[in-house]
This record gives sequence, structure tokens and C-alpha cells, in this order.
Amino acid sequence: MHDIWNPWHGCVKCSEGCENCYMYFLDRMRSQNGADIYKTKSGFSYPLHKNRNGSFKVQSGEQIRVCMTSDFFLEEADRWRDEAWEIIWQRPDVKFLLLTKRPQRVKDCLPKDWGDGWDNVIFNVTCENQCRADERIPILLDLPFKHKGIMCAPFIGPVSIAKYLDSGQIEQVICGGENYDGARPCNLDWVKFLRAECVTYDITFCFIETGTNFIKDGKRYNIPDKQLQAKMAYKSHMYYAGKPVK
Repeated sequence: MHDIWNPWHGCVKCSEGCENCYMYFLDRMRSQNGADIYKTKSGFSYPLHKNRNGSFKVQSGEQIRVCMTSDFFLEEADRWRDEAWEIIWQRPDVKFLLLTKRPQRVKDCLPKDWGDGWDNVIFNVTCENQCRADERIPILLDLPFKHKGIMCAPFIGPVSIAKYLDSGQIEQVICGGENYDGARPCNLDWVKFLRAECVTYDITFCFIETGTNFIKDGKRYNIPDKQLQAKMAYKSHMYYAGKPVK
């Protein structure tokens, strides 16, 4: 599974969820500065890379998460985005997941031939707390994408999104705790509440990781290992398969 494509690296912090950004942390571990923004070299055209036999390394039907070490709609990346859109257009057989904390910039950053959206692009906004949910989801609902979702990660406060799920536009909700330096706690009660709202509207819900600091039944657990976080999230039986997505 070739699941990540980073056409550029580095970002500018813009909200509460950025405070303990994992990319900044990992860059510090490499003696780098996460605020340095640059176009990746060999990685920029990654979805078009081929094996020696001429077949694509990223195979048909796979899903790619885009800009996991930046933001696809970052202002500093405006000069590279049209070329990235062209790469996405050339691989209609691959699903591209775009995630942003900057939905207010999206409308002006879409390709001219976008129309009501491309079938192979899934668009999510980050909603780390209620404030950002109420700020970003209304913008999401007004944007021309065929596939829309919500990402509550890092999940740093309780969030209610029922009034937005009622729109019928949201296909999936994902949540997960925070990691690395200064990780703020994720509470299982928040996860259960969010899941219940998704069940009410028959929308797929995924709890992907507990985060480093996890609260369950009032007790705090320290779980630094990310594989164990994912395992514990899976064992919580929070996953819900909602109505199928075309």
C-alpha cells in the first residue's frame, strides 16, 4: 500500500491542533525546521513513478493521503499546486485524500475544469475541537467536492457535529488522539459521543489511534507506541460501517 504522497514539506501553524504538530517534532529529531517549506524532489511526482516493467508503483484502486507533512492548500505552496492537480488528474484510478485546516482558501485553489469535483478526490477538514468544527465544516459543505469527510485529529476537545451530518454530504468521520511532545489527552467519552452521532446518521466512523495520553473511565493511560495506540483503538470496537460510498 503506497498510502502517502508529500509533494511538498513544511507548514505554518494556524490553529490549536498545530500546537504540538508531529511534523515539527519529527523534523526537530532530524535537526530540521518544520517551518521550512520546500517542494520535494523525487517525491513530487510519486503517483506517476513506474516500476521497471512499466507499471505504476501506486497501483490502480489504491488510496493516497496527500501532504501529511504540510497542507495541500498552504499559501506558500500556491506555485506548485497546479502541477500537483495535473498529477492527480492523470491518475483517475487512484483515490487521493486531501486534508486541510485552511478550507477558506480552497475555492480559489481549484483547477479551472473542476466543475462539481473529481470522482477520485476525497476532501476532509480537520476539526480538532468544537470551535474549529463550527468554523470549518460550514465552509466544507459549501465547497464543490463529490466526497467529503471530517477528521477530528488531534482530538483535543469534545465535538458535536450532528447538525452538519444532517446535510447528507459527509461520508466518513475519523478521529484520533495527539502524539509526541506535549500530547494533550484524548477522552474515550468524546469518541463515544462522536460515534453515536455518526450511527444516528448512518455515517462511517473510524477511531484510528488513542494518542499518547488517553483517558478511559476517568483513568489516564500513557501509550507512546503508535502501533499499540492503533491496536487499542481497534479493540475499543468504536468502528462503525455506515451507508456505502459510491
